[in-house]
Amino acid sequence: MSGQYASMAAVPMATGWSLVAIPYVYSGKADKSKTFQHGTSLNAGVSTRESLILMQLGYVGEEKILGGQSYIGFGWGPGSNTTTASLSTTNPGTQFNRANTSNGSTDIYPLASLTWNQGNNNYKAYVTGDIPVGTYNRTSLASIGIGHAALDAGGGYTYLNSKTGLEFSGVLGATYNWMNSQTNYKNGIDSHLDWSVSQFLSQNWQVGIAGYGYYQLTADSGSGDKVGAFKSRIAAIGPQIGYLFNIGKNQAYINLRAYKEFWAQNRVEGYATIATISIPLGN
Repeated sequence: MSGQYASMAAVPMATGWSLVAIPYVYSGKADKSKTFQHGTSLNAGVSTRESLILMQLGYVGEEKILGGQSYIGFGWGPGSNTTTASLSTTNPGTQFNRANTSNGSTDIYPLASLTWNQGNNNYKAYVTGDIPVGTYNRTSLASIGIGHAALDAGGGYTYLNSKTGLEFSGVLGATYNWMNSQTNYKNGIDSHLDWSVSQFLSQNWQVGIAGYGYYQLTADSGSGDKVGAFKSRIAAIGPQIGYLFNIGKNQAYINLRAYKEFWAQNRVEGYATIATISIPLGN
């Protein structure tokens, strides 16, 4: 998800098991002059509302790999999506004010990463992907899974000064998408950047701003593509607040951020609210 990474994205975690919960709420729409393809339908006047809770269970190893701290985890969660279109065309007919709701689960997202710390500087390399087992229906406007496999890789950096309380982070990556065999539609390769700037007001509280950018590098394709060589982009910015606290001897973290999107092309545009709740579970 755009905006999934924010403050302290590249800071090494405590060794052992952890659970990261990521509640996500999004609402967006597009102008009626823009036509979007979803599955087997062409749609104009699209608006969508989505909410989900991604749960990521992971383990941080004690032994270093290439001098970095290793992490491996799997993400999955329940969700709901409602999408409407003022005009929807399918074979054989046309519907006005069409609306579909999908309740179910996300795809499975495996994640592996290495992080390094050098004083105030922290570095991250990661690889993740999409195993398409989530709720998806090619004949519905609303889905939670994406209906195809994907592979994503990238790197990140966090500057964290414990004396001044200044923090800034950035995570840059790219996604390769496989063909959706149900629709013969293939999304292009995309690039994405999540960033954050914050200031700790005390040992526990931080405030700042966060944002994301998404830019498609290659166009969509496939024999099922009915809208041409789609390339999309979006950007967003908004406030964030974070809180560090202890559970026993381990440190937990909550971060809440809200985004306003802009710069949309071939995308719906709207608002997103994302929280990151990182809970240590011990060894």
